[in-house]
Amino acid sequence: MIQLNKDEQKTLATIKATPYMQKTIALVEEFVSQQTNRKAGYMTVFDEVFCILNEAKPAVDAYLSERKTNGEIKDEKQALKSIAGNSFSLTLVYIFLKNKESGNIRQDIFVTSQISKVPSFKEVSIINVDGETQKPDCDLVFYSLNEDNTLKKCMILSLKTSLRERAGQTYKWKLLMEIATSDNPLKEKYNIEYNPEKMPLVAFATVNFYNEINNPQHRGMFKFFDKSFIAKNIDADFIDRMSTLPEYININL
Repeated sequence: MIQLNKDEQKTLATIKATPYMQKTIALVEEFVSQQTNRKAGYMTVFDEVFCILNEAKPAVDAYLSERKTNGEIKDEKQALKSIAGNSFSLTLVYIFLKNKESGNIRQDIFVTSQISKVPSFKEVSIINVDGETQKPDCDLVFYSLNEDNTLKKCMILSLKTSLRERAGQTYKWKLLMEIATSDNPLKEKYNIEYNPEKMPLVAFATVNFYNEINNPQHRGMFKFFDKSFIAKNIDADFIDRMSTLPEYININL
C-alpha cells in the first residue's frame, strides 16, 4: 500500500462526503470486494463505471427529488445532467486514487480537475492564434513531477457521458496543437504560436451512455487522440478499455 499525500486524502474524503456520490462509491467498493485480488479489482472496476453509474441512478434521482421538495433546486433534469458529468469525473478520480493507494500507479503521478494545481500548465495548454488564446477541452489532468516538483509530463483528458453534444469540439485543440508543432502553411497563415517545453498527451474518455461509439463519425474522432478510453466492459479495435489507464500512464508519464 502507498500512502497518499494530504491533498489526495482530502480529495478522497471530499468525494466520499458528496451526497450524490455515496451510492456510486459503495458500488465501486462492493465490486472490488467481490474480486479474488483487490489490487487487480481496482483496475478492472474502471470498466464497470458505466454499469455502476446506471445502478446508482435511482439513488441520485431520490436525492434530487428530496432537494426539489426542499426548494433547493427547480429543474431536476438540468441538475441530473450536471450530476451525470460530475459523477463520471469524480468516479474516475476516486478509482485512480484507490489504484495509486494499491500500488497500481506510480507515486509521482497525480490527477486533478483543478488545472491551477498543475505546474507550468499554462505553458502546455495555451495556443496563441494571432494574439488570441485557445485552450483545450480539459476535465482531468494526469501528470508526473520531477524531484524538484516541476512538471515532468502530463496528459489532458476530456470526458463525455454522451457524444451527442460537442462531439467535434473535443479534438479541435488536439488538431490545432498538431498544426502548431509542425512546419506547414497554416501555421504561418493563422499566426499560430505554441512552444511548450513539455508536449502534453491528449486523451478522451466516455461511458457511451447512448451506444454512440459505433457511429462512423465518432469512430473517426477517436483516431485524433493519443489515447481514447471507454469506461465500459466491452472490446473494440478503435477504443481501449478504461482499465488500461494505469499501465498507459505508468509507461507514458
